[in-house]
Amino acid sequence: MRKLQSHHFQASFLLAALLCFFLLPIRYSTLAQEVEDEREFDYSEKGEKGPRRWGELKKEWEACKNGDMQSPVDISHVRVKFFRKAAAAAAYKAANATVKNRGHDISVEWHGGDAGSFILSRKRYSLRAAHWHSPSEHTLRGKRYELEMHALHTNTDPESGKNSTAVIAVLYKIGKPNPFLSKLMEKIASMIDQKDQVREAGLIDPKELGFVGGRKYYTYLGSLTTPPCTQGVVWTIIKEVKTVSRKQVKLLREAVHDFAERNARPLQDRNGREIRLLLPSPSNANP
Repeated sequence: MRKLQSHHFQASFLLAALLCFFLLPIRYSTLAQEVEDEREFDYSEKGEKGPRRWGELKKEWEACKNGDMQSPVDISHVRVKFFRKAAAAAAYKAANATVKNRGHDISVEWHGGDAGSFILSRKRYSLRAAHWHSPSEHTLRGKRYELEMHALHTNTDPESGKNSTAVIAVLYKIGKPNPFLSKLMEKIASMIDQKDQVREAGLIDPKELGFVGGRKYYTYLGSLTTPPCTQGVVWTIIKEVKTVSRKQVKLLREAVHDFAERNARPLQDRNGREIRLLLPSPSNANP
């Protein structure tokens, strides 16, 4: 009798084990698909949520498809106008910040609105955040670089309350490690594939990002490079290409979700827009 019960128990256990073996992958697959479907957009070239479909996913994202001033663009000297400029009025300072994994990129966000600003066309744009794209989104004379950093600034009109946006971009080629990213490596590594995870970063000086003090830069009117692709963004791209190590680029790619390891939007039509290369005025140039 005991032997019969033992055989019955073993058979039941084996059946349960087999059910778990076959059903768990199905459940895991379903869960994985649910997590996958949570993303609002991705960078898949032919995917249903890829850049070519962004403008169809939401009504408020229509500019991604219909806008005529979209970013990024290729910057070629053949089509660039040269201008002399006075020194830019900019003032940045260290302020408390956090590092955040947004799923589609890694972002540094300053809090309190006291990290500094710059003045452009009599508007003061305050620094809000910085994030990275790999490979670069903008190209110089057709060349795409390993990494691009965007420093997001905003201005709020006191009368209308509307926000306008300006972005300063820095391009990176493979070379010596980037000193600023070196300070963040440990924090970024601790949030690999963990969307919305945040790490306190303490005081961060924006000048360490390398976009302050650029003597030559390109500027044009474009858009955000992620949905909703809002237009009217003033772009400033530092002409000097900085360096970053392969290890640092690899970590930035590993940290985000798989669909954003290569999180660069394809180039957009220029549509006759003017791109300027601003040079130091003679009074500001080195002797």
